[in-house]
Amino acid sequence: MWNKGVYTRKMSRCYCSLLRTATRKVGAFYDDALAPFGINIAQYSLLRLIERRQPVSFTELGRVAELDRSTVGRNVRVLERMDMVETGRSEDDQRETDVRLAARGRQVLEDAAPFWEECQREIETRLGSANVKALRVILGAI
Repeated sequence: MWNKGVYTRKMSRCYCSLLRTATRKVGAFYDDALAPFGINIAQYSLLRLIERRQPVSFTELGRVAELDRSTVGRNVRVLERMDMVETGRSEDDQRETDVRLAARGRQVLEDAAPFWEECQREIETRLGSANVKALRVILGAI
């Protein structure tokens, strides 16, 4: 609403809108920090999941990332074109495609980790420890 030449916005009561706005702000913060490595926070997170579970099938990766298999497939293919991951047939089930980190993916994760850690510390500083704990509880309940 306009008031004396100053725009004041009422905060939405819609939890989805509030969370989406917060997510965009936090995501942009991480994306800026990771940009020098040629990746964004979504790619960094997917690389970390792959690192922890490799070799991992697209199906399993989708389950742990809480994404559908086709979305995981598209995202993995982008990382593959960037030479960050390698894919191949699963040894356990030839119908499945497995993914693992390539040398470049391992290097990018190693180089980017301090920048990700700095983002974590900055957010914790901005929120304060009590709010960080509360945020974890709130997000865990969703």
